[in-house]
Amino acid sequence: MTDQHPLPGQPDTSRRSFLKTGLGGTLLLSTISVSAGLSGCATAPAGRIGAIDSRMDASYQFQFLSRDDIALFEALLPAILAGSLPDAQNQRRQTVASTIERIDQGIVKFGPPNQRELRKLFDLLNFPPTRMALARTWSDWPSVTATDADAFLQRWRNSRIGLLNNGYVALTKISNAAFYGYADHWHLTGYPGPPAWMTESLPQFTSA
Repeated sequence: MTDQHPLPGQPDTSRRSFLKTGLGGTLLLSTISVSAGLSGCATAPAGRIGAIDSRMDASYQFQFLSRDDIALFEALLPAILAGSLPDAQNQRRQTVASTIERIDQGIVKFGPPNQRELRKLFDLLNFPPTRMALARTWSDWPSVTATDADAFLQRWRNSRIGLLNNGYVALTKISNAAFYGYADHWHLTGYPGPPAWMTESLPQFTSA
């Protein structure tokens, strides 16, 4: 199970920047994104895929995540959220799917600068040469087990390379926020929810 918090002294994500990579990291990510695009990697938003994937809400339209990104998070979430997902397989798959939809909703609100950084990170992980070289993940993401996904995350968490550390933080931050920030999962963190007086005076909290 991956840590829900960054390492002490590790750069935290911010509203301004998810990946503070420095010039070298920025150039690398930019080069990878261009290469991924030229190779035909799918980076267009997935749109409505519920009609062909029963796990997804048929009415939900992905505005940022591509189909490759969705496959990436389907592989990573069981490792990131280990111990918190339902045991029943059908319910587990539905929970992962709804969490991915909330990840998409969250990224849409991040604004263009962070969206560009995350697109580069996702391209790095979806482009086979860099997935194998930097993630050391030889199989495509749909074939990766939760154990393999956890091993990848731990390598990036413990890496001496800042780009990989920050990639780990970004992946786990947005995943944990999408899962534990959902009202139905608050109890898993011991959070009882906002006080009654707050929801009564500010009813928009209940529909947010």
